[in-house]
Amino acid sequence: MEVAMVCTRVNLLLLILSLCSPYKFIQSPMDFGPLNLLPTTTEASSDFGRILFHSPSAVLKPQSPRDISLLLSFLSASSLSKVTVAARGAGHSIHGQAQALDGIVVDMCSLPSQIEFYRGGEGDISYADVSGGAMWIELLEQSLKLGLAPRSWTDYLYITIGGTLSNAGISGQTFKHGPQISNVLQLEVVTAGRGETVTCSPTKDAELFNAVLGGLGQFGIITRARILLQEAPLKVKWARAFYDDFGTFTKDQELLVSMPDLVDYVEGFIVLNKQSLHGTSIAFPANMGFNPDFGTKSSPKIYYCIEFAIHDYQHKNTNVDQVVEAISMQMSHMGSHLYSVEVSYFDFLNRVRMEEMSLRSSGLWEVHHPWLNMFVPKAGISDLRDLLMDNISPDNFEGLILIYPLLRDKWGTNTSAVLPDSGSTDQVMYVVGILRSANPEEGCSHDCLQELLRRHRHIADTAGVRLGAKQYLAHHPTPAGWHQHFGPRWERFADRKVRFDPLSILGPGQGIFAEGNKNVVYAS
Repeated sequence: MEVAMVCTRVNLLLLILSLCSPYKFIQSPMDFGPLNLLPTTTEASSDFGRILFHSPSAVLKPQSPRDISLLLSFLSASSLSKVTVAARGAGHSIHGQAQALDGIVVDMCSLPSQIEFYRGGEGDISYADVSGGAMWIELLEQSLKLGLAPRSWTDYLYITIGGTLSNAGISGQTFKHGPQISNVLQLEVVTAGRGETVTCSPTKDAELFNAVLGGLGQFGIITRARILLQEAPLKVKWARAFYDDFGTFTKDQELLVSMPDLVDYVEGFIVLNKQSLHGTSIAFPANMGFNPDFGTKSSPKIYYCIEFAIHDYQHKNTNVDQVVEAISMQMSHMGSHLYSVEVSYFDFLNRVRMEEMSLRSSGLWEVHHPWLNMFVPKAGISDLRDLLMDNISPDNFEGLILIYPLLRDKWGTNTSAVLPDSGSTDQVMYVVGILRSANPEEGCSHDCLQELLRRHRHIADTAGVRLGAKQYLAHHPTPAGWHQHFGPRWERFADRKVRFDPLSILGPGQGIFAEGNKNVVYAS
């Protein structure tokens, strides 16, 4: 065993020397003892956004957390090392966040998917211990067999658990149970400081636990998480209501999130054109008689849609139809344009998969995704809507614009996640997501993409300065932009970086602590 470890460390030293060399000559899989290091791949050099392309010099396909620990411990102990490491799962990295230029990408999907369930016990809490490379869809499918489900989830389930916890993990139920990072009981993390594998929780190594949650991959690599579960309903009553007035739309959304004992999910989106109406209706299995007049190119008419859901726990003898009717009587949607349908709980949570399949069949999935996501204070949401309409043309927009409320008191204050300053006692804030597709084959080539990115940067900068908005899944082109993003929380974030990753090995693609992104290849 000792001889094998010495050989591994010698080979890792050779790896570091090769990576630090200006000449990259890794052409085939390398034998570094137990580490499965491979040459770079196209997949490791790109991401879902298809905007930035950073080519690593090697890819690690770990077979266990020990492989990650071995790599990070050696890199952190070597004075020669300038090598950076990025953990890549199956997620929605948009601007190269999961890439490592000339470094090493850790393919988290190579970790065995392991899920262990614990039901009841102290406090009657049910939870699952899940490996960091497992996907949310796997956890959902297995937990439903036990009549359970994750207490908090994202709209898209085919992403790895470790990756979402490095951000926040939000969806339309966040107002009720908080983001996914507020529903984690324990983590196993490999730190970059010494390559140690640490089990942490709110009561054990709490500083690391809080740093990693929403930490953008800067402090450690999550290899296991203890996820809080709840009883799963068999069915869901899923409703949609349409509006032609933005103020009424947001007022009704805030009404719905004020009723957590009745309502389990609230989201909303802007209906810009027929394409956005159709695209958001693919998974909704009911015929909607909503065929509005979208006006003309010079004088467009914009509409809005709220969707909400009520869980049907049949053993509780709740008449969900009566609940929907009682709620709708308090709402101010357009005429008779409220539609509802009953679906299985699994189909409801997996609804975005149907939309993905539709986009794939139309050639709009593996294209550029210049997405922009923001948290916006309640006081600025109307101005944000006007800012969006000043910079987006409804007639040629491909994609979705989400707008829905969250509640601040469901978010912990010690994690690394950044929310807007409230400036008041108002607990409501909004998440806004511009989730657009830009297809080169339909005319959006390099210049078109750069113009979309410029407009999104203008929206983000203006919303930040005027409205106090903060980016979610943030991208800032310079460290100075990150300083402004964190604001008064920057000092704590930087102190955590010094403590847990003093050599700045992890998360180079975020550009938070880098001097600049050099040799970056942009999409064309």
